[in-house]
Amino acid sequence: MDLSWSEFERVEMRVGTILEVNDFPEARKPAFQMKIDFGSLIGIRKTSAQITKRYSKGELVNRQIVAVVNFPTKQIGKFISECLILGAVGVEGDVILLAPDSKIENGLRIG
Repeated sequence: MDLSWSEFERVEMRVGTILEVNDFPEARKPAFQMKIDFGSLIGIRKTSAQITKRYSKGELVNRQIVAVVNFPTKQIGKFISECLILGAVGVEGDVILLAPDSKIENGLRIG
């Protein structure tokens, strides 16, 4: 099914910087809980991601990523996810995060 240009424009992908990373022991599959700064317009959002195969908590703090910020919140156990970090999923399910190749302003829109 093809996606129309107007549908694509509704997906709000933004650059953010990961501020905090914590273990998520309640998750069914290994995951981290994170707080991400998307700049003054959007603010700080929480999310979880199954990225423990490739990344350590220390590697993620202060790293810029790309995320979708206009999905509805999603409850994962007792945790509320407020955005979706984007990444390429490898054959064995490990995720390689999408990120700008230079440091840029948090909150900039991808499009």
